[in-house]
Amino acid sequence: MTAQLDVLTVGYVGDRVAGTVALIRDGDLVAVVDPGMVADRARILDPLAELGVRPDSVTDVVFSHHHPDHTINAALFLNARIHDFWATYVDDEWLSRDFEGGQEQLSPSVRLLLTPGHSPQDLSTVVETDQGLVVCTHLWWHADGPAQDPYADADTLRASRRLVLDLAPALIVPGHGEPFTPGPTTPR
Repeated sequence: MTAQLDVLTVGYVGDRVAGTVALIRDGDLVAVVDPGMVADRARILDPLAELGVRPDSVTDVVFSHHHPDHTINAALFLNARIHDFWATYVDDEWLSRDFEGGQEQLSPSVRLLLTPGHSPQDLSTVVETDQGLVVCTHLWWHADGPAQDPYADADTLRASRRLVLDLAPALIVPGHGEPFTPGPTTPR
């Protein structure tokens, strides 16, 4: 059994900014990754509806990090547990997490992986799909990098990128761009 991943909206950076938002389904898990800034909330809600998913059926929301362009629309999912590098949040409960070995399993085919880089609190969502391993991460803004994230500690970013690339993902879903297949020109 593997998970299904759909990109709901592709993000961008320029005069305006929007985060890439993904939907992951794996058994009882219905997760939205990085429901942040978009030109219109319909850019999240309409693709969800086309996939037959209601906002109230989303069980989990994952933040790659706490910048508003990746978090601002989390309240669309009233019944969801919220996950970040620190804890899982359910209503008024703060359930601290202990990333044993730097990762935590959310479902049989989905795990969270600590990957500091863009910020010291980054995590990546690793998804086993029929098309291979997919990683939703902000270690890359888009396929071209940037080679050096202006907000990152260079050594930490390189180490986390190496960690992700060593997983041999078939696809990377970056923070602000189209999913891409990593290759020799992928910034490391």
